[in-house]
Amino acid sequence: MATIFTIGYEQATQAALVAALAGAGVEVLADIRYLPLSRRPGFSKSGLKAAVEEAGIAYRHFRHLGTPAEGRAAARRGDHGELARIYAGQLELPEALAQMAEIRDLAETKRVALLCYERAAAECHRSLLFDALFADFKRVDLEPELVV
Repeated sequence: MATIFTIGYEQATQAALVAALAGAGVEVLADIRYLPLSRRPGFSKSGLKAAVEEAGIAYRHFRHLGTPAEGRAAARRGDHGELARIYAGQLELPEALAQMAEIRDLAETKRVALLCYERAAAECHRSLLFDALFADFKRVDLEPELVV
């Protein structure tokens, strides 16, 4: 059975995230943030891409598998039902369907990790993407070491 990894960078350093990915043998980091920007140092697209590639891990951004603004607002409010409803609509868009096919093909031959901000995968849209696209895969939620 193929495996999909998930990881969130909330309360982690870039080094801890890269170490968790490398430790799991991840080959491709699939950034599924709609906007790959972060106030946390090292987690915006260019810095993160450089760090994972230096560790021998490919970086791919899948913008259309991210959560639109209203879904991110629902997540911040802790309204997981509303997040799920909004995200289900996002996954019906032609651009999202194309990226779902692309990431699925990639995951069938490579060890892929889905990246977003939330530390707990169950509270994040990456678990919704897993349920929609990878139900026949094993899911492993990686948790990088916390910043203390």
